[in-house]
Amino acid sequence: MSYSTLSLDVKDYILTLTLNRPDALNAFTVKMADELIDVFNEASDDDNIRVIVVTGAGRAFCAGMDLSEAGNVFGLNEDLKPTISDMNDRMDDPAIVEGVRDTGGMVNLAIYDCKKPIIAAINGAAVGIGATMTSAMDIRLASEYARIGFVFNKIGITPEACSTWFLPRIVGISTALEWCYTGEILKPQAALAAGYVKGIYSAEDLLEEAYKIARKIAEHSPVAIALTRQMMYRNAAQDHPIEAHKVDSLAIYYQSLEDGKEGVASFLEKRKPDFKQKASNMPDFYPWWK
Repeated sequence: MSYSTLSLDVKDYILTLTLNRPDALNAFTVKMADELIDVFNEASDDDNIRVIVVTGAGRAFCAGMDLSEAGNVFGLNEDLKPTISDMNDRMDDPAIVEGVRDTGGMVNLAIYDCKKPIIAAINGAAVGIGATMTSAMDIRLASEYARIGFVFNKIGITPEACSTWFLPRIVGISTALEWCYTGEILKPQAALAAGYVKGIYSAEDLLEEAYKIARKIAEHSPVAIALTRQMMYRNAAQDHPIEAHKVDSLAIYYQSLEDGKEGVASFLEKRKPDFKQKASNMPDFYPWWK
């Protein structure tokens, strides 16, 4: 499938997803949101993809929402008067989906539900949704030219893309609040000091550093990786570790029957494992949260 705002390339089980509106600094649009949701949903069950690396074309990662769009730049229906009851009871109603729901949030929910690890290679400006999008990704690397800004309060709006759930889990509540209150454009050194990015790399080395991590992940059992991703995010939000224990027990049980046996055998025989399980065919207890 071809996309107008993205470019895709798959090699060695790694999908490189490039935000591809370089003349607009990869500014985010409703069309880009729809395409990103489609890609993450499709990649989740594509056994030719085990890891996703996200970056931007040209000199920016994503410079935020395209504010030049006509009408409501967020694509929202200003004739509606939505309530929290609408959000609780009518989330999938087309009127709510198209006219009320935050497009960045729907992208990050697709990222959250994805079975594949996602690495952000932040090559330049990542502002607004360009920043909050990366908060839902698993590992973030920054180039020396990266600039990250949670600038919502500056323009009279609030953080979006479920970032009030993701960001405090990464940098802590105090830092998350400071970054959003001030809307400061952060240099990569500040993001590194707060633990938001793994490291800072030259522009020339950024993608290769992301691929080094991706290749290591791609060698492992796709089902074990998918389970680990969802267990980590969902169990970390539970009130008591007994909830993690329930899922851990099922995951260990079923993995011990197939890829786990191969992993143990390969370790004992001092050879590379040949994992057979596929993320398109998860154990019956998955998804346990639905």
